[in-house]
Amino acid sequence: MVTKEHYEEMLRAVPLRVTRPRVAVLEAVGMHPHADADTVIGAVRAELGSVSKQAVYDVLGALVDAHLVRRIEPSGSPARYESRVGDNHHHVVCRSCGDIADVDCALGAAPCLHASNDHGFTIDEAEVIYWGTCPACAAKRLLNEQEPTTSRSDK
Repeated sequence: MVTKEHYEEMLRAVPLRVTRPRVAVLEAVGMHPHADADTVIGAVRAELGSVSKQAVYDVLGALVDAHLVRRIEPSGSPARYESRVGDNHHHVVCRSCGDIADVDCALGAAPCLHASNDHGFTIDEAEVIYWGTCPACAAKRLLNEQEPTTSRSDK
């Protein structure tokens, strides 16, 4: 389990001033991987009490800029935040419920940073999102398909 002191050290290392909202946001993102801003705001308010949405958004922006938090934006979903940074991993997203999970690069350390044609760009990050159906939604779908249909008899 990561401690408040660890989060404080992370902030000092980048360097950002250690504040209660910054520590609370780091904790919230660490405890709720792939959380949207509303989830982070709820967790921060549970920890600190009154804090404005704008303050949490400002902290999230500062933490993303400092590379302590990663922002991902799956199509059709609000931005999500995670504390796993620096390894260029990818994500799998359920089309039904929106659940998100981490996926490591298939061939080791960030092989996807070597594009077949970089068009002169200096590539420093690749974002791959796999789309599909999570096991829970697949099981629900299978269960719904196996339920017998009820027929009404006409009298």
